[in-house]
Amino acid sequence: MRIAGCNAEAGARDGDARDGRPSALLNRRSFLVGSAFGVGALGLGGCGTSDSLILAEAAKIYGPMPNEKFPIPAADVSKVNPKYYRRTVAYDTKEAAGTIIVDPANFYVYRVEGDGSATRYGANVGRQGFLWNGDAYVGRKSEWATWTPPKEMIKRQPEAAKYARGMPGGLENPLGARTLHLYQNGAYTLYTIYASSDAESIGTGITSGCVGLLSQDMIHLYARTPVKTKVVVLPA
Repeated sequence: MRIAGCNAEAGARDGDARDGRPSALLNRRSFLVGSAFGVGALGLGGCGTSDSLILAEAAKIYGPMPNEKFPIPAADVSKVNPKYYRRTVAYDTKEAAGTIIVDPANFYVYRVEGDGSATRYGANVGRQGFLWNGDAYVGRKSEWATWTPPKEMIKRQPEAAKYARGMPGGLENPLGARTLHLYQNGAYTLYTIYASSDAESIGTGITSGCVGLLSQDMIHLYARTPVKTKVVVLPA
């Protein structure tokens, strides 16, 4: 199945240019809209752990990353449902270890670990009308990628025209710190799995078909995902 284009993240390419900060109209969300945890690491496996302890443990995992090219602030985990915190879960699948499985119906991304378990991440996914499913693979990877708005987006949002030649990588760039570019049959689908700094977006459908993880989760997944990794997107 050939995947149609993703308006939110189309045209991305690697970029090392200096950070560019757009106007208030050109923020990450407006563009998007046009170490794994063990089972008990957050107390999710036991009934006696308090919410405050769960939140404190999550804050450690989703803390600031000052050594990045563009230092990443801590994620506001209070705005994320705890069920979307990164953790290791039992997962029965015939897919090989390393495969990425996207479950848009439940807002999860899994990395198969090959021992009956998977690392599970909370995600944002495509909104109604932009959902898709099928098999793809990671055709390339990029850090702090340059983002180029497609012509269709520029037509809808003329203020995006200033980035027609590319928006440099940085904290305000819609692709964030890391991007996995999805391909089918040698062709770029225009869909990505990308890093999001918008904690409130996790567990929602807001994109034009791309899949976003919190920056800390995306960096964790990216480091463990080589080019050619299989990606399975389940029906929503």
